[in-house]
Amino acid sequence: MYEEIKLERIKGLRENKDLKQEDMAKLLNITQSAYSYYELGKRQIPSDTLIKLAKFYNTSVDYILGLTDERKPYPKSILNK
Repeated sequence: MYEEIKLERIKGLRENKDLKQEDMAKLLNITQSAYSYYELGKRQIPSDTLIKLAKFYNTSVDYILGLTDERKPYPKSILNK
């Protein structure tokens, strides 16, 4: 179930912005097929890529991973200022 939620979330976030897999692949500097593997669950999403996705979609990594249903991102850390 965890994997299904994650896969639905990244695909849904992309589609909500009317983006194609090719668009996301360019943003992440990967191939379209590599991005497709993320959505299909054939490849694990690296942590640095999860962070990029969360920042791009203005959400949290926890939301993308299905650990929370709260889409609002966390407040910025004082360590990242």
